[in-house]
Amino acid sequence: MASALAVVSGADEVAAPEFASALAADLRGLVERTACDPVGAEEFFAGFTADAMWGMVMAGSPGCDLAVYQDPDFAAFYRRALDEGFVQGAAGYARDTVLSMGRWPFAPDEITVPVEIWYGERDTSHSPDNGARLATRIPGAHHRVVPGIGGALLWTHSASILTSLLEKATTDR
Repeated sequence: MASALAVVSGADEVAAPEFASALAADLRGLVERTACDPVGAEEFFAGFTADAMWGMVMAGSPGCDLAVYQDPDFAAFYRRALDEGFVQGAAGYARDTVLSMGRWPFAPDEITVPVEIWYGERDTSHSPDNGARLATRIPGAHHRVVPGIGGALLWTHSASILTSLLEKATTDR
């Protein structure tokens, strides 16, 4: 059983009605398509490749994240991870994406372990409000928004995130 949880640039529950007006038109369209035709949406996402994922991340990331992703050493590891992730095809990615674009099958207010919710202030792709609403749905959640970074937060602040998680796991029991 988990003793603490860190959500870092996590996909928020974008299918929640409260977010409908906050979503970019293209994302709102994908959420609506997924709700109306989950099988068709999954088939669409199954067409993704490692190269398509790389292109989507590069096209949708702010400059502060591109500085991380396009660093030659990081880019080599990231590309390798994408290649390995898609080596057996995109079915896993497609299923995960459809699940993440739907309503959640659990109630966040039933989470009982200490939770830290981390977003970069310039993250434009994981949560319409950088996790503010999510933090209100989890009792006692600590919401952190880190200035000057976007979705690359896990890579730029991993030591702080892991240190904080370890402290939560050992002191908040």
